[in-house]
Amino acid sequence: MTVLSKERGIKMETKKIWPRLALAALMAAAWPLAAQTAARTAKIHGHVNDPAGSALTTGTVSLYPGGMASPNADPKYVFNVDPNGDYKGEVAPGSYTMVYRKPETPKNQVVDQLDDVKVAAGADTEANDDMSRKDYIDKLTPEQRKALEETKEKNAGILKENAQIKNLNADLAKARQDDKDKNYQEAADLMKRDAALKPDAAVIWVELGLAQRGLKQWSDAETSLQKGVALDQAGKKPNPDLEGAAEDALGEALASDNKFPDSQTAYDAAAKVNPAQAGMYYQNETIVMARSGQTDATVASADKAIAADPKRPIPYYLKGQALISKATLDPKTQKIVAPPGCQEAYQKYLELDPTGQFANDAKGVLAEMNQTQSTNFKASPKKTH
Repeated sequence: MTVLSKERGIKMETKKIWPRLALAALMAAAWPLAAQTAARTAKIHGHVNDPAGSALTTGTVSLYPGGMASPNADPKYVFNVDPNGDYKGEVAPGSYTMVYRKPETPKNQVVDQLDDVKVAAGADTEANDDMSRKDYIDKLTPEQRKALEETKEKNAGILKENAQIKNLNADLAKARQDDKDKNYQEAADLMKRDAALKPDAAVIWVELGLAQRGLKQWSDAETSLQKGVALDQAGKKPNPDLEGAAEDALGEALASDNKFPDSQTAYDAAAKVNPAQAGMYYQNETIVMARSGQTDATVASADKAIAADPKRPIPYYLKGQALISKATLDPKTQKIVAPPGCQEAYQKYLELDPTGQFANDAKGVLAEMNQTQSTNFKASPKKTH
């Protein structure tokens, strides 16, 4: 019994050990396989730039194991350069000759070649092709070096201009906020400074003109706005929105300077260059002419505004207001006789904006037209210019 008990004990112990031994054996077999897989893979990435330091945004980076056996040899790996001048890919670990070619470079030629580029197993190796390095520059011909220096000077100028433009854009944003906040003097001072730095920028002159308009410096505003328009028209890509805004502001400045025909011409120019906003420009003209007491011009401007955008209520009201100033009194009926179109203008205003800021005034005028007036009624309270 004792012997049998021991044998059973040995057998039971053997059953417990077996699964552990099997698992250990499997792990031992799998570990070298994983290690071998990692050892066979690697990554490479880098950037390619020309002798002037600018990214080369097309072409290929090719890898030749050990070295390029001949000019016509096929590479083991080829990676495309992206629009940022970068490339990346997976390769086997080892030492490579790296070659860059442009799309038009023949197979048996290279733009640049870097030898002994080592790629480590399991790593992501950075290998850049910087053609501004000394050994590459030293191989250039005198003509190529001269062209390179010219390119560097040009690039430096572009970088400087880009930095200046960045600063100017920040100033423009501030000037616009100043105009919005009615800090016109700050906006004007900022734009004067920038106009001296970049006198060929149309937008700066326009913003200066807008600030001067806010300051009621009419003559200065006219000069700045006209210069902005002229510069934009002379540019390669004229900006209709910019010119429309400038002509619109110019119309107000000219009217405020009692140059009414010139003002009307400016508003017409705004509508012509940016017809999508013609209704707004002509409404502004109507407001300016009404404010200036130009009765006939107000009616004419209102008609243009209505034709451009018949859904704007303000031109109808201002037209009615201008026409009622020409009303007379019928001596027989003692009723107001308004010029043709006056009543219709008021009615249209109320139709479009029945609760608008001028609704009560319009209703009152329409009511008076149907009432008998006292004999001391006098029409034409405003002088027509």
